[in-house]
Amino acid sequence: MTRKMKAAIIGSGNIGTDLMIKILRQSQSLELIAMVGIDPQSDGLERARRLGLATTCDGVQGLCRMQEMADIDIVLDATSAAAHQHNDSVLRSVRPDIRMIDLTPAAIGPYCVPVVNLDKHLHALNVNMVTCGGQATIPVVAAIANVAQIHAAEIVASISSVSAGPGTRANIDEFTVTTSRAIETVGGAEYGKAIIILNPAEPPMLMRDTVYALCEDADANAVEQSIETMVNRVQDYVPGYRLKQKVQFETIPRSRPLQIPGLGPRSGLKVTVFLEVEGAAHYLPAYAGNLDIMTSAAMATADRLAQAGRNTD
Repeated sequence: MTRKMKAAIIGSGNIGTDLMIKILRQSQSLELIAMVGIDPQSDGLERARRLGLATTCDGVQGLCRMQEMADIDIVLDATSAAAHQHNDSVLRSVRPDIRMIDLTPAAIGPYCVPVVNLDKHLHALNVNMVTCGGQATIPVVAAIANVAQIHAAEIVASISSVSAGPGTRANIDEFTVTTSRAIETVGGAEYGKAIIILNPAEPPMLMRDTVYALCEDADANAVEQSIETMVNRVQDYVPGYRLKQKVQFETIPRSRPLQIPGLGPRSGLKVTVFLEVEGAAHYLPAYAGNLDIMTSAAMATADRLAQAGRNTD
């Protein structure tokens, strides 16, 4: 029987707990053995105890003291950007070769969007999952870039406020910076911009994402086909990910160009894509698609890293 790689999760909040449930139910390559938090009363740690995992409420230092630490191959960090920098530093002092999957916007390691660039980073010791908005929109930006050069791409991620826990709220500033950079470095846009909206609507709304991209003149049918193909690939690990309506196109003539920060006036084909992400309801209800796409992308990445690691054993 093929050996599964042993994994631990740091962060027992909404994201970490959802990730724990996903790995235990769905992963074919990972054996989750530890859950780490800082609140002994957190629901995530309590669930982990009931499920038979090793637990600690002493954070990364507690993980380092666990006897299971010697066997752990991959650590998934679902804390905050500031906490991840500390966690990575502490773990490297104990295990320099430990693999880290960062679900925060800290971006110590390279940005990773599984359907776009995971194969380039299979040997990185720390990979960054960008943000929920990045995981939802960068595949679309990259799909457009596969057909035509993108001058600028702007994304708007709208999530239910009740699905945004303390970690998400603490990372708002980092969200905009990290997502904007990843739109450029991973998505392929010359200029990227990201906006996040916490929507207080009741009942809670599903995650909605809008992508605006201005690219060189291109065949609209080819662009639409590239986007639809990419959406289908994301659905392989996020079944609730979908186009909300047909892709929209508008020609921006040279006589009325758009002003792009740092680039000046640009004309071409404006592409507008409306996306919706419905969560799998593993932990929070289905409206928390922002949770689901992050944890699903992280698990898909961890599984692929585990498979690549076994192939090199």
